[in-house]
Amino acid sequence: MDFKQKNILVIGGSSGIGLSLVKLLHQQNANVYVVSRSASEDWPEDVQYLLADITGNLDSLAAFLPAELHGLVYSVGSINLKPFGRLTEEDFLKDYQVNVLGAARIIQQSIKQLKNAGASSIVLISSVAAKIGMPYHASIAAAKAAVEGLAISLAAEFAAQQIRVNVVAPSLTNTPLAQNLLSSPEKREASAKRHPLGKIGQPEDISRLITFLLSEESNWITGQIIGIDGGLGKIKTS
Repeated sequence: MDFKQKNILVIGGSSGIGLSLVKLLHQQNANVYVVSRSASEDWPEDVQYLLADITGNLDSLAAFLPAELHGLVYSVGSINLKPFGRLTEEDFLKDYQVNVLGAARIIQQSIKQLKNAGASSIVLISSVAAKIGMPYHASIAAAKAAVEGLAISLAAEFAAQQIRVNVVAPSLTNTPLAQNLLSSPEKREASAKRHPLGKIGQPEDISRLITFLLSEESNWITGQIIGIDGGLGKIKTS
């Protein structure tokens, strides 16, 4: 895959999956634009960066974006795990705002540039928890299910403009967002054993799939929810 002369916007690229994606896209010669609440010392020097909170004021985004966008990745999320009885209305609203409304706002403000590219790709990130029942996941699972519904609807609406929209749905991945769930060898081992392949995901596992979905090699794929979860979402081995 080669992204030479391709402009890719990554929302939330300062750590975890987003950071891995920024590095991989840069290696593939992409012009990478990042919107994030913080910068990363690990970014290549020529990454274009806009400091912004996706839930706040985005007035500066229009001037930041190039005239054409060939890809957009919304790599912002949350892990809010609580017993249902302890979840507040604010919990549900915050998860929805970060995962769904944030994605919708960015896509709305980038749609002109995506259309200008002639053919482009949007990738959103869901979770295996949107498909299989997991205790303590009510708020985040509801938000991620909404992400999937948003993506499928937009895939249909944007098809005529050759804008593809797909979703990747990981299971537990070794990122800063999941550090509390992987904070000891015992937790890591237990988490790995829950997956049929016997291991947790790494950011690079997810970023490689996202890169493929951004590339012209996937130009007949749209409206798909692709699980990348060590088999957890589909199979049982015992």
